[in-house]
Amino acid sequence: MDRRVFNLSRRNLIAAAAGSFVIPVAAQGFPSRAIRIVVPYPAGGTTDILARLIGPKLQEALGQTVIVENKAGAATNLGAEFVARAPADGHTILLGTNVTFSVNPHLYRGLSFNAQRDFTPLVPIALTQTVLLVHPSVRAHSVRDLIALAKEQPGKLSYGSYGSGSLAHLAAAQFATMAGIEMNHVPYKGSAPAMTDLIGGHIQLMFDNIVTALPNAKAGSVRALAVSGARRSLAAPELPTVAESALKGYEVAGWFGFAAPAATSSVVAERISEEINKILALKEIRDRIIASGAEPMIYSPQEFVRFIQSDYLRAGELVRVSGAKAE
Repeated sequence: MDRRVFNLSRRNLIAAAAGSFVIPVAAQGFPSRAIRIVVPYPAGGTTDILARLIGPKLQEALGQTVIVENKAGAATNLGAEFVARAPADGHTILLGTNVTFSVNPHLYRGLSFNAQRDFTPLVPIALTQTVLLVHPSVRAHSVRDLIALAKEQPGKLSYGSYGSGSLAHLAAAQFATMAGIEMNHVPYKGSAPAMTDLIGGHIQLMFDNIVTALPNAKAGSVRALAVSGARRSLAAPELPTVAESALKGYEVAGWFGFAAPAATSSVVAERISEEINKILALKEIRDRIIASGAEPMIYSPQEFVRFIQSDYLRAGELVRVSGAKAE
């Protein structure tokens, strides 16, 4: 990975901490008008829900109107490009995901913006996991059972995903690689049609977003075997992780985080980050994030920079293993 990634943000933060950074005039009057949170997904999804959860509290903290604006399209690239090209004054920020900052740079060539260099990371807000689900007819009640079955029937099991390069695809491909099994990938245009076919028995398994996975598992339409993250989910603590079940070191998770245009003053970036972290510390906010199927994350901007760098490298390996191509 290019070692210049995020150097601008780090230099500004270090200089500010040392007291040697001269505060720009624009930063002294921040915020001076409404703030836009750009969500690169359609309204109603988890990213949109989280933005509208944080927005009103951020409005109270900053004393200016906060508007959530959905700019969906091109696998989050449309909204990300819009923010990357926006004035770097803190009044337009992006609520992106691991897809935006970690996965897409490995999938898409020739983008008009660079996800690593054209943003100043602010803070992450939540981590999300997928759930390994199987159709009730599949003779597997644990991860070990599923691996054994797949080895008995190489190439017979099919897994669904909500598109090439999606978290569901990357999770399943990594699972197959680490388990040493062969499965068929069936990509769908979204989670809903994939879940419909899983319930109908047209595919045998999938890694699905925890928000939609758990209700279907509780209804008995599918069977939940494990979660894909490094630790058990707060939303379903009874489910083991894939790692503890059978595949040590397995970890695939998504996340949501705020970023501003690259040249944003460190003073403004720190102000926004500090206020968002205060909001995330509120019990009512934490409870609602957990209820959405995600888990709160409170990092400093510096920690977030390091987190993205690490996740970018991890995502590159996942994309390579999966053979995912931009659709």
